[in-house]
This record gives sequence, structure tokens and C-alpha cells, in this order.
Amino acid sequence: MTPFQPAAPRRRLAVTVQFAALGIVWGSSFLFMKVALGGISFGQVAWTRLVLGGLTLAVIVLVTRTRLPRRPSVYLHFLVIGVVGCVIPFLLFAWAEQYVSSGLASIYNAVTPITTALMATLVFRVERLNRDRVLGVVAGILGVVVIIGPWSFVANDAAHGSLFTELAGQLACLGSAVCYGFTFSYLRRFVTSKGTVGGIGAAFLQIASGAVVMLLITPFVALGPIELNLPIVLCLLTLGIVGTGVAYFWNMNVFLAWGPTATSTVTYVTPVVGVALGILLLGEHLSWNAPVGALLVFLGILLAQGRLRLPGSSAAAKV
Repeated sequence: MTPFQPAAPRRRLAVTVQFAALGIVWGSSFLFMKVALGGISFGQVAWTRLVLGGLTLAVIVLVTRTRLPRRPSVYLHFLVIGVVGCVIPFLLFAWAEQYVSSGLASIYNAVTPITTALMATLVFRVERLNRDRVLGVVAGILGVVVIIGPWSFVANDAAHGSLFTELAGQLACLGSAVCYGFTFSYLRRFVTSKGTVGGIGAAFLQIASGAVVMLLITPFVALGPIELNLPIVLCLLTLGIVGTGVAYFWNMNVFLAWGPTATSTVTYVTPVVGVALGILLLGEHLSWNAPVGALLVFLGILLAQGRLRLPGSSAAAKV
């Protein structure tokens, strides 16, 4: 199937299921990173993610006998994607979680659809947003703001005197969202629009390129003391094999079917998962703003993906 060609009903269902699985897996990954930081450094967390993810996707490529592209230019593009879309944001998120909660990091990840829309429309010019999709992005961001509850966050932050460290962590999370927005749009502009790389191949080349770069900079980011226990090992294995390996294969399938802006709305689901994990595993209290924000998030997803349209609207055009 060529990129963004309407899919058969069974294919559409599979893509929708993979989108939902992405939200759950990537929403959980922030908790896994937080637990892993209890025994290893932030650089080691990012290193493990990419190396295990690359190995997992290599196995999938071998089992499925996926053919990889031969043109050198394709590999240069994936080198850019691996660095900007994997190495930098993985390091930034892991570093940030030393200073912010896993739930807050997952919430900041929801800025990705905004950065994707800006990159796709203003920088790479691969999409045009209609009124409904703009409203979807706005509704999703409003939902995230409601889930955060900034009124209580500011009060607690000031009370603990951690404004500057929290701010540094938040800026790192926002930097990761910018990287992801760039990556989604870059993929659409230079790779998937050419129709030369399928979902498995694209996912493998992205993660493998990032893993190679991470191996090269190992002495600078991944050396240091390690204290492992069973929970940390399980979190790292899940984060690398499922969250970075299998999940990126799902991500590419959704990307090829829906395009960059709609695919990036998976980051609206991650804060909902983060809130649920906090309640179930950490015994956190569910205040009124969490379910209200979640409803706004899901409304944003429906609008941004064109599944819900307001009267007089039309589908977004691609260029």
C-alpha cells in the first residue's frame, strides 16, 4: 500500500488497534524510565532502550525477510532521524525524569502534535490543517493542561523550592517534543512520501541508526556505576524490547496509514495512561480535573484524525 492510501476495513482496524497499543506502551514507558533511574544513569537508560530496541527490530527484519533499501541517501536520512528522533529525545526525557515525575513527563510529551503540526505545515510543508484538525490540537492541549492542574502544580513547586530544577526538566521534555515533531515531518517529507521503505524497514533503520550513534558515544553517556534489581531489569527489558522495538514498528504502520499529524496524537493518550498508572500502582488520588481532561484529550484525537467533523468542514489537504 502506498503512503496515505485509503486502507481496507481490516487494515484500518489493525492500524487503530496498533495506535491504541502505542498509547498504552508509550504511556507506561515514562514509569519504566523512572524506576530504571533508581539503579542506572539517564544515559544508560537511553542506551539500553536503543540497543535492545535495535536488536528486537533486527530479529523482526530477519524473520519477515524484509528487504532494506539500497540507496545510500536513504541511510543518510535515517541517520538524521535516528539522532533527532531517538538519541536526543531519549536522553532528554531520561535526564528530565531525574527532576520531574514520570506522569508530568508523559504529559509534556503531548505537546508533540503541536510541534508536528507546526513543522509539517510551516517548515516541511507536507500538510495543511483544516479547521477541525486545528480545533483537535487545541482541544487536546487544553485537556492536557486540565490533567496537569497547573494551579496546584505552581503552589506545590513554590512550596518545595524546586522551581529551577523542575523548570529545567520541563524544558528538556519540551525539547524532546520538538524533536519528535521534526522527526514525524522529516519522515513524511524525505522518506515515506517516496514509497521506498515499508513499516518494518523504516522502524528498523530509525532505531538501528540511533543505536549505532549511541554505541559510538557510549564513553560519554553510558559509563558509570550500575545497581540492578529485578524491577529495574524488567523495566529496561520492557522499555527496550516492547517500548522501543515493537512499538516503533507499530508507529511506522500508523504513520504510513494516517500521516504525521494524526499519528502524533498518540501522545494525547500517554498522559491518560500516566494518570491511571499513578492511581493503580502509586495510590495517587484521582481529582476532578483528570477525567475532565481525559475527555478533552479524546475529543481532540477524534477531531485531529478527521473521525469527528464539525458542520461545514472539509478534510485536510496534503501537499
